Amino acid sequence: MSSPPNSNTAAMVLAAGRGNRMRPLTDHTPKPLLQVRGKPLMLWPMDALQAGGFRRVMVNTAWLGEQIAERLGAWSVEHPQAALAFSHEGQEFGYALETAGGIARALPWLGEVFWVLAGDVYVPDFVFTQASVDRFAASGLLAHIWLVPNPSHNPYGDFGLSSDGFALNTADDDRFTYSTIGLYRRALFEAPWCDILPGNPQGTAAPLAPLLRAAMDAGQVSAELYTGRWTDVGTPERLEELNRSAALPAA
Repeated sequence: MSSPPNSNTAAMVLAAGRGNRMRPLTDHTPKPLLQVRGKPLMLWPMDALQAGGFRRVMVNTAWLGEQIAERLGAWSVEHPQAALAFSHEGQEFGYALETAGGIARALPWLGEVFWVLAGDVYVPDFVFTQASVDRFAASGLLAHIWLVPNPSHNPYGDFGLSSDGFALNTADDDRFTYSTIGLYRRALFEAPWCDILPGNPQGTAAPLAPLLRAAMDAGQVSAELYTGRWTDVGTPERLEELNRSAALPAA
């Protein structure tokens, strides 16, 4: 990975997963490159980041990562203002590092405060703003996440939301689903919160949820509810439904 340019807040787009639930579509095409309404899935948030003025983008890869690098090479030609970097976990370690492991690997490039989002979730209306970054940076908290109303495939949700805007690690029924979009402070991926070595040179694979839940218990994660269009494109049927609805005539 190259050194970060001197520019604005970075974003990490997670694109290393195998996409087992999307098979056989993902046997030969990485899930983030599956077409949604005429555009590769991961390019929806990447274009939105550029529209919001966030030029620095880190993408992690593993399964069929060479296809992602090739497609984004063409994307970067179309977006010469973008500063694109890769963390090729598959090439470096032979496997994906999961979310926390992947972020820890990319941490030297990402800076103090950064966006994290999944490259396989369709959120066409989300707007990435500097105001959100400034608010989060001033808060001193470890993370700020966007929650969405529970879809049918996740009816019990992931996290609660307090009346004063904090995410809750709760077991009650009043929970929402994590959108996969969040702002993070690098301290969450360092000691004492995270025991992965800086830069993750040993290739530790680790999930994000335990770190988030520990930070929530300490009152260190704020949250807000997002009610725009959102789809976790987790199955071929959901992908088909998205593309079919795009082809329907307007009412």
